Amino acid sequence: MKKVLVTGGSGLVGNAIKTVINGESSEDEWIFVASKDADLTDNNSTRALFDRIKPTHVVHLAAMVGGLFHNMNNNLDFLRKNMQINDNVLQTAYEHGCIKVISCLSTCIFPDKTSYPIDETMVHDGAPHPSNYGYSYAKRLIDVLNHAYHDKHGCLFTSIIPCNIFGPHDNYRPEVSHVIPGMINRMYQLIYEEKSLPDNEKVFVVYGSGKPLRQFIYSLDLAKLIMWVLDNYDSVDPLILSVDEENEVTIFEVAKAVAKAFDFKGKLICDTSKADGQYKKTASNKKLRSLLPNFKFSAFEDAIDASVKCSFPQLRSGRVCMDADFLCYWCNFMLGVMGILTKVS
Repeated sequence: MKKVLVTGGSGLVGNAIKTVINGESSEDEWIFVASKDADLTDNNSTRALFDRIKPTHVVHLAAMVGGLFHNMNNNLDFLRKNMQINDNVLQTAYEHGCIKVISCLSTCIFPDKTSYPIDETMVHDGAPHPSNYGYSYAKRLIDVLNHAYHDKHGCLFTSIIPCNIFGPHDNYRPEVSHVIPGMINRMYQLIYEEKSLPDNEKVFVVYGSGKPLRQFIYSLDLAKLIMWVLDNYDSVDPLILSVDEENEVTIFEVAKAVAKAFDFKGKLICDTSKADGQYKKTASNKKLRSLLPNFKFSAFEDAIDASVKCSFPQLRSGRVCMDADFLCYWCNFMLGVMGILTKVS
C-alpha cells in the first residue's frame, strides 16, 4: 500500500484527485496538505511535514501560481518562491527515501519561439514567453533536478506537463485567476449582480483579441491521469498530459462556452487594449496516447457547464474560497447528477 503525500492538496488539482478517489475504491492512503499545514518555502517546515507523514510517494502540486497579469507583475516572486518550494520538497523526499515523486509543470514553460506542436523534448530549447519567465524557469528546473537526482541517487522523480487546467474548486480571485475561472466570476457578477440593465442588453468583455489558442484539460481528467502515472509511468522524463491537438480552442470560443453554461442573453465583445499573452502553445500528447491510447477526455462544453454549476456556492456567497469539505460535497453531488465522473479506460 502506498502512502501518498499531495502537496498543494487544497487547490484545483488536489481537490480533483480527492473527488476521483471518493468515486473509486483505492487501497492507498492519501494525505492532502495545504499551506496551513507547512510552509514549503522553509526547509525546516518541509522536513517537519515529511517527518510527521512519512510518505512513500509524493504528488507535488504546491506552487505559487497566478494568471497572466499576476505573472507579468511578479516574475521575481514566482521565480524565487517556486525554486524554494521545489528544492525543499525534492531534497526532503530524497532524504526520506520516497519511492516516487510526481511534480506538476505546465505547457506555459515551453519556449516562446518554437515549432508546433511542442513535445516533451523541447522544454529547454529556448527562452519562455516574457510574461511568465519567472514561473517558467522555476518549473523547468524541476526537470533538471529530477534528472540530477536520478543520475546521482537513482531516484524516480518525474514530472507531468498538463495544458491549461480548469474545473471545480478553481480560484476565482480576479487578481490571480486563470482565464476560465476569471470569466466565470465576471460572468456571474454581470448576470446576477448588475441590476441596472436588462439581461439582453448586458455586455461581457473578453480580455484581449479573443484569438489566442489554448488546450484546456478538465481537472477531473487530469486527476485520473495523475493516478495512472503514479501506478504506471516509471520514467524520469516528463510526460505531457493534454487533450488532443484538434481540441484546441480560441479564447473567444471559451467565452462563448461560459456564456452558454450561464444561458447568457447579452453580447460578447473583445477588449483589444488588454494583453493577449502567448498566441499559442499547442502541445502534442503523442507520448501519452502511445501509453494510454483509449483515454477519453471530457467534452469541453460539458466540463465548462459542470465547472460553472460547481462554482455557484463560492460565487453566491461572495467568497472565492470556502470550506473544502462543503465544496467537495456540493461538487461531487453536481458531478454525479451530471454524469461527469467516469473511470480511466
